[in-house]
Amino acid sequence: MIKTANRIANVEEYYFSKKLAEVRGLDSPAHPVINLGIGSPDLAPAPAAVEALHATAQKATSHGYQNYKGVPAVRQAIQQFYKTTYGVNLNPETEILPLMGSKEGIMHIAMAFVNEGEEVLIPDPGYPTYSSVAKLVGAKVRTYPLQESLDWGIDVAALQQSDLSKVKIMWVNFPHMPTGRVASREELSALVNLARQNNFLIVNDNPYSLILNDNPQSILAVEGAEAVALELNSLSKSHNMAGWRIGWVAGNKELVDAVLRVKSNMDSGMFLGLQLAAAEALKSGAAWFTELNSVYKKRRTAAHKILNALGCSFSENQSGLFVWAKAPAYVPDVEKWIDEVLYATHVFITPGFIFGAGGARYIRISLCATEEKLSEALIRIQQFMNKKSNVSSLKK
Repeated sequence: MIKTANRIANVEEYYFSKKLAEVRGLDSPAHPVINLGIGSPDLAPAPAAVEALHATAQKATSHGYQNYKGVPAVRQAIQQFYKTTYGVNLNPETEILPLMGSKEGIMHIAMAFVNEGEEVLIPDPGYPTYSSVAKLVGAKVRTYPLQESLDWGIDVAALQQSDLSKVKIMWVNFPHMPTGRVASREELSALVNLARQNNFLIVNDNPYSLILNDNPQSILAVEGAEAVALELNSLSKSHNMAGWRIGWVAGNKELVDAVLRVKSNMDSGMFLGLQLAAAEALKSGAAWFTELNSVYKKRRTAAHKILNALGCSFSENQSGLFVWAKAPAYVPDVEKWIDEVLYATHVFITPGFIFGAGGARYIRISLCATEEKLSEALIRIQQFMNKKSNVSSLKK
């Protein structure tokens, strides 16, 4: 049998890759599964984006290889988006690099900057891909806790007192997934100063800034960030284009060029139709996002009812596409409890352990399901909880 590379020895298949196959196996016409696990928007992109894709695809000249740095139209649209949304002025020629989704950017950035044995700071709880990519490039994973006592903020003072001499990248993610935490400008500034003082790259993964958030921010707006910071962003969540795989990385020319050196050896550019569609989507105005967020507000209220039925505790002040909640104290094993809920009700909810040790007592509900599905999930879970309560009463 051919032996696999050492670099994947400690890297597991992505949780959702395996779990969703199990979930699909439970699905049936009589008792369909309601998936409240993943953040895949179920709403449509802006009509102008769809029209641009269709119109471009009709042209015979649209289907060849494209510029590795993306066509000017999409880079200029990102420039205008950053100026309007975050008050950040970027050079579209040198400071923006379109990506096939921001997830590939995590790998490209790690490959461009991290040597084997160097340390990568990763939030706990946090997006599992940060850790997986660090392992794939031979880095040492070093987690930093996001503490509930600090409203899921970062204890910058504790980091300052630690040895950061081997750190090459610090991953931050605000608004944060899974906790929904929004960082203040002062917190972002403290993180940038930490990176400058210790000469490491700080990368903000920023796809949720326009979802249920009244104060969109970019780390690139912080004074001094241009020397040490990159930002990943995406159309997946904010523009309902997850399957289109359109994102970008932004930052100073030298940092972006380093990422380009990796990316240009990995693909041959994004389909022109997707780029021009992205450019149109980025022109969506405030009214479009107001309507989008009105839908998510109603769904969040429905999600809160589900969590209340489960006996969970949570903050009502969360941004992004999810609601993060603490499981009841009587639950000994949250992963097993969530599986019990899944098999009894055919409602899938994400257990928090997949985001790190700091998420072991938590669960996450996605808002990417209709109000009707959320209402049906509530009914099923209420029935499940009532049945458990009745069984407990009989045992007594």
